[in-house]
Amino acid sequence: MKYTTIIDLSMPVTTQTPIYPGDPKPEVTPSATIEGEGYNVSHLHMGSHTGTHIDAPYHFRKEGKKLDEIPLSTFAGERVVLDVTGKGEGESITLNDILPYSARLAPDKIALIYTGWDKYREDEKYYRHPYISEEAVVFMLEKGVRVFFIDALNIDVPDGSSFKGHELITEVNGIIGENFANFHLIDFENPFVMALPLSFPGLDGSPVRAVALKAE
Repeated sequence: MKYTTIIDLSMPVTTQTPIYPGDPKPEVTPSATIEGEGYNVSHLHMGSHTGTHIDAPYHFRKEGKKLDEIPLSTFAGERVVLDVTGKGEGESITLNDILPYSARLAPDKIALIYTGWDKYREDEKYYRHPYISEEAVVFMLEKGVRVFFIDALNIDVPDGSSFKGHELITEVNGIIGENFANFHLIDFENPFVMALPLSFPGLDGSPVRAVALKAE
């Protein structure tokens, strides 16, 4: 299979990368330098949910699957882009917003929730993102969807008063991906998306380098 287009869906990781309140702030400092040791090595300090990342079910469920218990095939495949870019600050993505895509949602597809919110990632507005309503999550789960990627800080309400979306999805060992970027560049049908986590046995999540591929 040949690919004619590769789109980077990952947010750069810097000291300015937005983080969920209370998470470790990413830091990158020199550990070794060419001047001192003859080579460069960087020290990375960050949380398991820094930047563009995935949540393993263990993030919210003690009995949920941990990172190394999830097949890599889960993180690669055809996606359905759900355009909900009309939503405003703290506004709910409802079942009615999802219904137009109903026929394309299936167990072998991953939902890309396209809010357009990544354009605010250098602004405080990024923390007042839209969120996926409980009824919308339940509907997509009933259609067999088990992987959800969103271009916003969180799939749940921005004030942190509820994590219902996380709870519903991780209850069935589903996967959540947050802080994705550049969904607006996906201008072709049935993109093949890869968002592979690092190999961290026993962990609750991992940063990913995510891409969308267009095949010939």
